[in-house]
Amino acid sequence: MTKGRKKKGRQGGRLVQNHSTHIPGLLPILDSLAQEDRIKTVVPGRLSRVKGRPTPLKIRVTVPTKGGYKLQARSSGGVQEVFVITDLNAEALQSLIDYLLDIPY
Repeated sequence: MTKGRKKKGRQGGRLVQNHSTHIPGLLPILDSLAQEDRIKTVVPGRLSRVKGRPTPLKIRVTVPTKGGYKLQARSSGGVQEVFVITDLNAEALQSLIDYLLDIPY
Protein backbone atom coordinates (compact mmCIF):
# COMPACT_ATOMS: atom_id res chain seq x y z
CA MET A 1 0.00 0.00 0.00
CA THR A 2 1.40 3.41 -0.91
CA LYS A 3 1.19 6.53 1.18
CA GLY A 4 -1.97 8.51 0.81
CA ARG A 5 -4.07 5.52 -0.27
CA LYS A 6 -6.54 4.09 2.17
CA LYS A 7 -7.71 0.54 2.02
CA LYS A 8 -11.48 0.41 1.72
CA GLY A 9 -13.20 -0.94 4.83
CA ARG A 10 -15.09 -4.20 4.53
CA GLN A 11 -18.85 -3.81 4.64
CA GLY A 12 -20.38 -6.74 6.51
CA GLY A 13 -19.02 -10.26 6.43
CA ARG A 14 -18.85 -13.09 3.95
CA LEU A 15 -21.11 -16.00 3.11
CA VAL A 16 -19.21 -19.25 2.60
CA GLN A 17 -20.97 -21.33 -0.06
CA ASN A 18 -19.49 -24.76 0.55
CA HIS A 19 -22.53 -26.95 -0.12
CA SER A 20 -24.49 -27.56 -3.27
CA THR A 21 -27.77 -28.11 -1.43
CA HIS A 22 -29.55 -25.77 0.95
CA ILE A 23 -33.00 -25.48 2.45
CA PRO A 24 -35.26 -23.61 -0.02
CA GLY A 25 -35.18 -19.86 0.64
CA LEU A 26 -32.21 -19.99 3.01
CA LEU A 27 -29.46 -18.48 0.82
CA PRO A 28 -31.07 -15.03 0.31
CA ILE A 29 -31.52 -14.71 4.09
CA LEU A 30 -27.93 -15.77 4.79
CA ASP A 31 -26.65 -13.39 2.11
CA SER A 32 -28.52 -10.50 3.74
CA LEU A 33 -27.25 -11.57 7.16
CA ALA A 34 -23.66 -11.59 5.89
CA GLN A 35 -24.04 -7.99 4.69
CA GLU A 36 -24.64 -6.72 8.23
CA ASP A 37 -21.72 -4.82 9.78
CA ARG A 38 -21.27 -6.92 12.92
CA ILE A 39 -21.44 -10.28 11.10
CA LYS A 40 -18.02 -11.56 10.09
CA THR A 41 -18.72 -14.97 8.52
CA VAL A 42 -21.77 -17.12 7.76
CA VAL A 43 -21.15 -20.82 7.05
CA PRO A 44 -24.03 -23.15 6.10
CA GLY A 45 -23.50 -26.60 7.60
CA ARG A 46 -25.01 -30.06 7.54
CA LEU A 47 -28.40 -30.58 5.89
CA SER A 48 -30.71 -33.31 7.22
CA ARG A 49 -34.18 -34.51 6.34
CA VAL A 50 -36.86 -34.53 9.03
CA LYS A 51 -40.33 -35.98 9.24
CA GLY A 52 -43.36 -33.83 9.82
CA ARG A 53 -45.56 -31.41 8.03
CA PRO A 54 -44.03 -28.75 5.77
CA THR A 55 -43.40 -25.47 7.56
CA PRO A 56 -42.27 -22.04 6.41
CA LEU A 57 -38.59 -21.18 6.87
CA LYS A 58 -37.67 -20.62 10.51
CA ILE A 59 -34.19 -19.83 11.82
CA ARG A 60 -33.28 -19.82 15.49
CA VAL A 61 -30.10 -19.30 17.49
CA THR A 62 -29.30 -22.55 19.30
CA VAL A 63 -25.79 -22.89 20.76
CA PRO A 64 -22.94 -20.43 21.41
CA THR A 65 -19.71 -21.39 19.65
CA LYS A 66 -16.20 -19.96 19.78
CA GLY A 67 -16.62 -16.52 18.25
CA GLY A 68 -20.33 -16.75 17.46
CA TYR A 69 -23.38 -19.00 17.38
CA LYS A 70 -24.84 -22.06 15.74
CA LEU A 71 -28.22 -21.53 14.11
CA GLN A 72 -30.82 -24.07 13.09
CA ALA A 73 -32.85 -23.44 9.94
CA ARG A 74 -35.99 -25.54 9.35
CA SER A 75 -38.25 -25.64 6.34
CA SER A 76 -40.15 -28.07 4.11
CA GLY A 77 -38.91 -31.33 5.59
CA GLY A 78 -35.31 -30.22 6.09
CA VAL A 79 -33.12 -28.85 8.83
CA GLN A 80 -29.74 -27.20 8.28
CA GLU A 81 -27.06 -26.02 10.66
CA VAL A 82 -25.63 -22.56 10.06
CA PHE A 83 -22.57 -21.18 11.86
CA VAL A 84 -22.24 -17.41 12.34
CA ILE A 85 -19.11 -15.61 13.53
CA THR A 86 -20.19 -12.35 15.15
CA ASP A 87 -19.76 -10.14 18.19
CA LEU A 88 -23.55 -9.75 18.61
CA ASN A 89 -25.22 -11.40 21.60
CA ALA A 90 -27.79 -14.16 21.06
CA GLU A 91 -30.81 -11.90 21.53
CA ALA A 92 -29.55 -9.27 19.10
CA LEU A 93 -28.68 -11.93 16.52
CA GLN A 94 -32.12 -13.55 16.83
CA SER A 95 -33.79 -10.13 16.46
CA LEU A 96 -31.77 -9.46 13.31
CA ILE A 97 -32.69 -12.87 11.88
CA ASP A 98 -36.39 -12.35 12.68
CA TYR A 99 -36.25 -8.98 10.92
CA LEU A 100 -34.62 -10.54 7.83
CA LEU A 101 -37.20 -13.35 7.74
CA ASP A 102 -40.00 -10.75 7.53
CA ILE A 103 -38.54 -9.17 4.37
CA PRO A 104 -39.97 -10.61 1.12
CA TYR A 105 -37.26 -12.00 -1.19
